[in-house]
Amino acid sequence: MDSAFELIDKELITSLNFPKTDVLEDKEAILGRKNDLDRALSLGNLEHVKIQIYFEDDMSKKMVETTIWGVTDERVILKQGVVIPVKRIHKIV
Repeated sequence: MDSAFELIDKELITSLNFPKTDVLEDKEAILGRKNDLDRALSLGNLEHVKIQIYFEDDMSKKMVETTIWGVTDERVILKQGVVIPVKRIHKIV
């Protein structure tokens, strides 16, 4: 795990505050994130594989290990209706 990111429980994500700005500026990185999310979604749905999502709220960088249930243009949907804004995700592993 990247030491700049703090491990967080999925259940705590609902209490976080997410700014509207994108954490990525590079167009290729943004496209890569979209492709990684699509891949992670199919892994989660077909094989129930847990992936690591590296993201940032308004306070610090965090990482959660979970299964992705859905992806929209703006949000990543986890179990129990927990969502992370796509623009706040640094990478998916």
